[in-house]
Amino acid sequence: MLPVEPLIIKTYKAAIDLRNCTNMQIKGALRSIADGLLENAAIILDANTKDLAKQDPDNPRNDRLMLNEQRINNIAKSIRNISKLPNPAGIKLQERTLPNGLQLQKISVPMGVVGAVYESRPNVTFDIAALCLRSQNGCLLKGSSDADETNKASIKIIKNALRQNDINPNCVTLLPSEREAVKELFKATSYVDVIIPRGSDGLIKYVRENSQVPVIETGAGVCHIYVESEADIKKAVEIVVNAKVSRPSVCNAMDTILVDEKIASSFIEKLKPRMDKYHVEIFADKKAHQLLKGYPNLVTATAEDFGREFLSLKCAIKIVKDIDGALQHIQKYSTKHSEAIVSENKKQCARFLKEVDAAAVYSNASTRFTDGEEFGLGAEIGISTQKLHARGPFALEKLVTEKWIIKGNGQIRE
Repeated sequence: MLPVEPLIIKTYKAAIDLRNCTNMQIKGALRSIADGLLENAAIILDANTKDLAKQDPDNPRNDRLMLNEQRINNIAKSIRNISKLPNPAGIKLQERTLPNGLQLQKISVPMGVVGAVYESRPNVTFDIAALCLRSQNGCLLKGSSDADETNKASIKIIKNALRQNDINPNCVTLLPSEREAVKELFKATSYVDVIIPRGSDGLIKYVRENSQVPVIETGAGVCHIYVESEADIKKAVEIVVNAKVSRPSVCNAMDTILVDEKIASSFIEKLKPRMDKYHVEIFADKKAHQLLKGYPNLVTATAEDFGREFLSLKCAIKIVKDIDGALQHIQKYSTKHSEAIVSENKKQCARFLKEVDAAAVYSNASTRFTDGEEFGLGAEIGISTQKLHARGPFALEKLVTEKWIIKGNGQIRE
């Protein structure tokens, strides 16, 4: 393994250079990254094939790791979208003159150096690099060994694009995939300003408990959809199926369905064939289990199943008495990522939106929209489920902090 501290120091110094780059340089570099990705798609796909060959072919999480032509096109499109967004750094937030003549300004400035620790998903390498470049932050990328070949091929494209635009290529650094590298990152308090983990609950917990550098959590998602007694059943089925099957391996996929007992029978009857089409395994509580009798992939749920982030074609279902029961269940099991209600009752929807404590709360829509690109933010580093500094898609606008600029003419404090 390469020594890690010299890499971190180089990135720290390059981040200072990056703050002096022009807007034109940075936007040009982002466009060059998108171009380079498309031009080298075959190389990226070959590297990704090697990574996939190391995995258990039956692991549903391989979907997170896999790249294809469409996904590469989407990554390039996302990078171009980020290039078109305004730089959040350098904005004048406040200005005033004190009675003693001191001129005060508060401006937004880059954080400095952002460390990212993430699992599997190779698109994250491009997303974080692009977001950090646009906000003039250096970044240290610590991907997992699962995506090592893909990440190495990706960083070559990124660094080549930086050189083409006269930007110090060390402002984006891929750290070795070995776990020892992340331990060095955790101790780099003199050079790294924040670490953002993205991945499983286990990874996030590990980073939070071991890092000496401040951590912004992007949390795991145990996402619920509550089908209320006045729901449009056809609409509810479409929303639930989309939230589960459109991409089950991601954090905004639905994990638990809560169904009001008044419409449970009719809703489940309509839901069964749709879920069976995708071979979704359903973990049902006692009441739901009776209504799902005959469903081919049916399991009796345990208490632990209602706190699981399945990340696969599996979900739990529970029948509740009313909205109070749904809210109590969500309060107990939610990871405060994304929660939804389906109902035609505006009063009940308003109550749900007000009372549920989560980063994203929906009425009559799929939880799958919790995403930086879907929200018009270009992309995101992850979905923050904490409340300090950033919540929801951790995107470009949150990669800055503040600085006070004070201009005087010889003033001294009495």
